[in-house]
Amino acid sequence: MTTEPLELTDLDLKAINVAKALAADAVEAAGSGHPGTPISLAPVAHLLYQYELRHDPADPNWLGRDRFVLSAGHASLLQYCQLFLTGYGIPMEGFTHFRSPAGLPGHPEFGYTPGIETTTGPLGAGLSNAVGLAIAARREHGLFEPDAADGASLFDHFVYTIMGDGCMQEGVASEAASLAGTLQLGNLIAIYDDNDISIEGDTDISFTEDPSKRFEAYGWQVLDVDWKAGGAYREDLQALHEALVTARAETKRPTMIRLHTIIAWPSPTKQGSEDSHGAKLGSEELAGLKTALGLDPQATFQLPDDVIAFTRSHAAERAAAERADWDARFAAWQQAAPERAALLERLQAGKLDAGLDAALPVWEVGDALATRAASGKTLTALAPVAPELWGGSADLAGSNNTTMAGEPSFLPADLARSDGDGPYGRTLHFGIREHAMGGILNGIALDGLTRPYGGTFMVFSDYMRPAVRLAALMGLGSIFVWTHDSIGVGEDGPTHQPIEHLAALRAIPGLAVVRPADANETAAAWAEILRRPQGPAGIVLSRQNLTVHADAETARAGVHRGAYVLAEATDATGAEVAPAAILVATGSEVGVAMDARELLQAEGTPTRVVSAPCLEWFTQQDEAYRASVLPEAGVRVSIEAGSAMGWREIVGDDGLIVSLDRFGASAPGAQLFKEYGFTGEAVAARVRDALARA
Repeated sequence: MTTEPLELTDLDLKAINVAKALAADAVEAAGSGHPGTPISLAPVAHLLYQYELRHDPADPNWLGRDRFVLSAGHASLLQYCQLFLTGYGIPMEGFTHFRSPAGLPGHPEFGYTPGIETTTGPLGAGLSNAVGLAIAARREHGLFEPDAADGASLFDHFVYTIMGDGCMQEGVASEAASLAGTLQLGNLIAIYDDNDISIEGDTDISFTEDPSKRFEAYGWQVLDVDWKAGGAYREDLQALHEALVTARAETKRPTMIRLHTIIAWPSPTKQGSEDSHGAKLGSEELAGLKTALGLDPQATFQLPDDVIAFTRSHAAERAAAERADWDARFAAWQQAAPERAALLERLQAGKLDAGLDAALPVWEVGDALATRAASGKTLTALAPVAPELWGGSADLAGSNNTTMAGEPSFLPADLARSDGDGPYGRTLHFGIREHAMGGILNGIALDGLTRPYGGTFMVFSDYMRPAVRLAALMGLGSIFVWTHDSIGVGEDGPTHQPIEHLAALRAIPGLAVVRPADANETAAAWAEILRRPQGPAGIVLSRQNLTVHADAETARAGVHRGAYVLAEATDATGAEVAPAAILVATGSEVGVAMDARELLQAEGTPTRVVSAPCLEWFTQQDEAYRASVLPEAGVRVSIEAGSAMGWREIVGDDGLIVSLDRFGASAPGAQLFKEYGFTGEAVAARVRDALARA
């Protein structure tokens, strides 16, 4: 393949040097940070933002843009410098007050800085997001322009990411890279900054494998660009450009470009040293760097007018040309495909199909089925009215019930197993990769047009917790499906029985933990989750059958509020009275509460049952509603087959917590519920004791 020479000007080279010094100055002013990689990779970032990426600084959210993910998020200044130089509207104070409330964050944060596609910092997580972004682009091609050739759709774009040695070592990157190779994501291009340095020194002390062979084994195209070849270090942007051209030409494999660099080059004494990785250079070293760059060694934050004029005008001119072409094609597509254009408009507006509620399945009170089964039936029912909803499981689809009936798999054509399977399918197969699954879901959600979900057993939410936390931090609409939610798992034993997980997940700010009590609550929960795209949700589902206690209308109104009165306290005549006991339960334990209420009511103890599928949504209600559900009068009792943590705030100092603060055992689920006190009789006995002491 022949590639046109990259024609760099003196202003390009000057802009690169200015970016190196700007990054070093920002860290020096902050007193902390990571200057080494932003210095040595400044040429890479300049090449990407000035010549390779399709982007528009005047419209950071342009639908037709390529995506860039800095997986090595500690090197945030690498990206900040280019966003500033190309005109994304970042003020200079962002650098002079770096790592402070008045400046740019220490790591890239989605929603805070224009041009940042995802929050990065935990190493390797950014690569999993990039894989999700690449998957989303392919799905959107099929959703909006399925007849377009590969690479020819308006919705096709490239996803670029920069990784470091730390990303390479984190397991989540391996998981994500393996799946990317299987899915043949030719729109994904990763640049691996191979500088042989980590915080503790040379990477040989802990990392001696050959990443090139590993990624080749994953099914990636691997290209090698060595700036250290020949004995003299040379920032060879022509070689990198040629590698990027080759990467874009490969449609069946993601590409890793292994770039051999010297960290902090050309810093005089700290280049190639861990001393430049995570600490400021110091005034003497910084002055030496600027001298080597041809800049004033005593001046700080040097931004020559000719550099700013060049970088911003060049980026703007490229964007204008690319926008003119894309916008014309987009207008033609709108005329030719009005129904798909209307769908795109709805998704961009964040609206749901008007027929969503009517599509929800309904069960009769007294029916019995597992909420995981009800969830699967709900997903199938929603498929026609919510084309934006899609997902799969970490190799547990048959148990998680995450496959919409009849929907094809998202697979390369040569891996298709049945008619309809292909690169634009709807059912994702994540394999046994929970952590990467979470990060990939976040990447799909970050793309902004679809709502992804991914399932596993609840006990394995531990494997994906970092991604769940990042979803909450970014306010993404990722949906996590967690089944087999308690000791009700039974014979699989304590390794598969979540105990502390509900409390641990509720501790994550911004995550809605939704544990429906029955089938109608499950259907209502899915609808409510779809109505709340501004944050992640985890829907927590049972393995065992649960009796339906709420009719569909009651469930929908109650789930919307997070908690509601399912059964009211009554006197002997059946008239509603103030409750002597208020039983608050979630999930399968709502049935236990209903059984206990029946016994207590028969004894003359007016007892209210509150189903609380989502405590986070309940706390968002006004004080009057919360007081109406949980009045001060009466003994409050929480019932949940998990840790007591968090329930004291609900039941108060005088309330009773029926919980499980030990690990389970291998036995049938019903036997375990009885042994650990989760039966109507056991709860009723504890309520009697509590009332006697009151």
